[in-house]
Amino acid sequence: MKEELKDKITSVILFLIIIGIFSALVVFCIIAVQEFFGENQELAFAEASENISNSEGEKTVEDDIETPEIVENPIDQIEKTTNMTTNDYSNVQVDKYFYNQLDEKSRIIYRAFESNKEQMKTGTYQIELGTSFSDVLSQSNGQEKLGEYYQSAIEAYTYDNAEVFYLSPRKMYLNIETTTKGGDSTYNVYINSGSEANYLTEEFNSKQAIDQAISQIEQVKNQILQNKTGNTYEDVKMIHDYLVDTINYDSSLSKQNIYNIYGALVNRECVCEGYARAFKYLLDELDIPCVMIIGTATNSQGETENHAWNYVQLNGAWYAVDTTWDDPVVVGGGTASEESKYKYFLVGREVMDQDHSPSGQFTDDGKIFSYPNLSNTNYSN
Repeated sequence: MKEELKDKITSVILFLIIIGIFSALVVFCIIAVQEFFGENQELAFAEASENISNSEGEKTVEDDIETPEIVENPIDQIEKTTNMTTNDYSNVQVDKYFYNQLDEKSRIIYRAFESNKEQMKTGTYQIELGTSFSDVLSQSNGQEKLGEYYQSAIEAYTYDNAEVFYLSPRKMYLNIETTTKGGDSTYNVYINSGSEANYLTEEFNSKQAIDQAISQIEQVKNQILQNKTGNTYEDVKMIHDYLVDTINYDSSLSKQNIYNIYGALVNRECVCEGYARAFKYLLDELDIPCVMIIGTATNSQGETENHAWNYVQLNGAWYAVDTTWDDPVVVGGGTASEESKYKYFLVGREVMDQDHSPSGQFTDDGKIFSYPNLSNTNYSN
């Protein structure tokens, strides 16, 4: 009897142990499944959020600017290559808004672009920087620093020079040749198209195409500027009115040259960046100080998107001009009212701060440039 009772007790204990183990396994599996799906749901949300963020607003030129791939070409020989000379382009005189904010190393690269502007129309011309960056490249983080200098230079050059509409920064490569003599190394740096056929845009893929496009642009420019008066206010208004009256905003964001002066002045169809570049290009021709501004703007529907506009200097003060928003797309057709045509013409912070937010950082992790201090009040003629 005692043996039978003992067997029953043992069976009950074993049953309880098995139930306990099974329950623990079930709980463990449930927790593991929840953690697995929880992590994947979080990842999927992060990816979806990134896609939404990247899809909003117009693309701007800074989307085509990035630190270039650096190509190393070690030359283990005593003799230096013939190109190994110091190229600082110190004889090239530049006085432009964003150039003046660069450090000296970035200015060397900017001046190299400026000095070789005509040759770069071939898209294959090699821009020699020589040994000017040997002191930088001898450091442990030298290549990273060189990339930063280059990125700041190409950003400043792109925003200072609206007339250079045919370069594709994504197709430009930094090359480093290293010559070793004893324990010392010398670094020769140059810029070319690397493995690309050239560093020109697809729309203007040869010097002949570029020269023809420039000729067309200059014909339009001369036609416009023949109406100049010599009065700064009247000339700024004349340029503003011409762009507003002749350009159609491209809502499709899919046509060629909508981000440059060719699209604005020849095709007469562009987006905000085309308006802003054309405005700067024409005011530069009149020697009226003008800066291109990028940032975000919130429209009447409450939508915030990438945007570009200008600051102009009159009588020692800076005022904003947004030719794109002075040329609104009228739903159902028709033309905008005279009042809306000048809503963003020579205005100060009291107007612009309501819906425009400038950003001086053109690319992620790039140099933060400063803009002129905008007048608090609108211009009064």
